[in-house]
Amino acid sequence: MENPICPPDTPAPDAHDYALIETFGYHPEQGIAHAPLHVHRMQASAEALGFMFDRRAVMQQMESITSAVPLRCRLTLDRAGVLDLTTAAMPAKLGQMQFVIADTRLHSGDALLRHKTTRRDVYDCARAALPAGITEALFLNERGEVCEGTITNITITTADGDHLTPVLNSGCLPGVYRQKQLNSGRLSEAVLTLADLKSARSIHLINALRGATPAIWAPQCSQFTQFA
Repeated sequence: MENPICPPDTPAPDAHDYALIETFGYHPEQGIAHAPLHVHRMQASAEALGFMFDRRAVMQQMESITSAVPLRCRLTLDRAGVLDLTTAAMPAKLGQMQFVIADTRLHSGDALLRHKTTRRDVYDCARAALPAGITEALFLNERGEVCEGTITNITITTADGDHLTPVLNSGCLPGVYRQKQLNSGRLSEAVLTLADLKSARSIHLINALRGATPAIWAPQCSQFTQFA
């Protein structure tokens, strides 16, 4: 799947020209789903990357949200500690997602892959190149290990009934829903490959907004045919 929108020689962004992001759902009568995990992740990233962080200000922004309908919320933090909150209608929950394998490889040594930031060119380009009817693209790293999707983490249920997700060292974001499942013991980390996806009993794509969505490997994906 060639990507004419983002050629491989696209200049890299400035090393410091990005902000931190937390995207979360707000539900009337329930508030923000997984709020402590979102705050913890932003704080951990701020401390690791040298951003100013005021936990009280972050909590005040989140507590200021009110709505009679569910919302998709996006909170950003710049290097100076300035917060910006935007909201939009909650996206519809999907019954199933179809995915392909992105041509672009992630580099497991890229430390920013472990932080949710506005440096999203590689993800946005992969989404822009998705074929009609396909809802996600999954990335591999330079070793051929499964990493993550453009807006999701991935989990599989193996033939033996194990529930697995890629290790962070493969090159993926510590997603909030992923972390919740790990904390509860419902999910374990492992190095995963395309062969693991092919042999999986089931695959789910997960994020904090939609939870877990059943997923299938799109038949037109070229990598699928290697295991058919």
